[in-house]
Amino acid sequence: VSTQSTGTQLTQVMLRATILVSPALARRFCARAAAPVNVAIVAHVDHGKTTLVDCMLKHCNEDHGDRAMDSMNQERERGITIMSKVTSMAANNVRFNVVDTPGHADFGGEVERVMGMVDGVVLLVDATEGPMPQTKFVVSKALSAGLNLVAVLNKVDRETSDCTRVENELFDLLVDLGATDEQLDFPFLYASAKQGWCSLSADERTETMGPLFDTIAQHIKPADYSEAAKHPFQMLASMMEYDTFLGRILTGKISSGAARVNDQVHALDMDGNVVDKGRITKIQAPRGLSREVLEIGSVGDIVMVAGLSKATVSHTISHQELTTGLPAPQIDPCLLYTSPSPRDS
Repeated sequence: VSTQSTGTQLTQVMLRATILVSPALARRFCARAAAPVNVAIVAHVDHGKTTLVDCMLKHCNEDHGDRAMDSMNQERERGITIMSKVTSMAANNVRFNVVDTPGHADFGGEVERVMGMVDGVVLLVDATEGPMPQTKFVVSKALSAGLNLVAVLNKVDRETSDCTRVENELFDLLVDLGATDEQLDFPFLYASAKQGWCSLSADERTETMGPLFDTIAQHIKPADYSEAAKHPFQMLASMMEYDTFLGRILTGKISSGAARVNDQVHALDMDGNVVDKGRITKIQAPRGLSREVLEIGSVGDIVMVAGLSKATVSHTISHQELTTGLPAPQIDPCLLYTSPSPRDS
């Protein structure tokens, strides 16, 4: 055997060994090869959104315990989701950016803001309770944003579950809300997030969340960014947080172009007024529950950008040559209910 062929064989063996001992590296490499699918998990309170995300992370070998997305102290204490959060996972050579949203009506604005950041929604419905008031709210926002959905009936392992009734109620709800024919052509899945499985049939039980990822990939397609990639960088800020070292961090989906570290950018409000100027000091992207530092953020991906001190949610972050902001979702105004009655004291 020649020295050259021996070296080639040795290189192949080393590559195989690297993939075997580092599956996370292999998953990350495969995930980058395809465009990410951005999807939001929406539902009424206590229908199992955060538990479902835990199962999805576990399926992708990103297990971090129960209620991994509820990172705030109040969320841990009260057992509810208050702020929307983004995670990312890879399955079947596709990367999924998943947004976990609150189910309480008090935090409905968190749901409205992320609708412009995703390609579709996974609607979770309790197989016993069926569609509830907040289900109607989140579905109406998804339909008005033109998003397609995948319906998942959760908690089907309970004796009180009635999948047929809930399916009919959910379909009638979408018809009443004015869904298009394309939006009405949505699939049903059946799951028990507590037990960690999802299936295509109410009478079939599986051992993984594989059918959920397969169905999302088939029915929720990322937009075509071939033309948008040729334009300058532009991103609508949908979330905001603060870091002790980086300062204000804005999260959003890159609508056009690419974000690069040290690029000069500015923030525009909805009227096109400049509210802040600066340079991008750091770009991060969610990977599981951690974040990966990037030099370049690609169009269609959800990233976290640092470097601006005054920009906030609904502002457009873009190259300074652009003077028009992206349309931000309108948040429903707060309502105050009163019951006037004659004074009888």
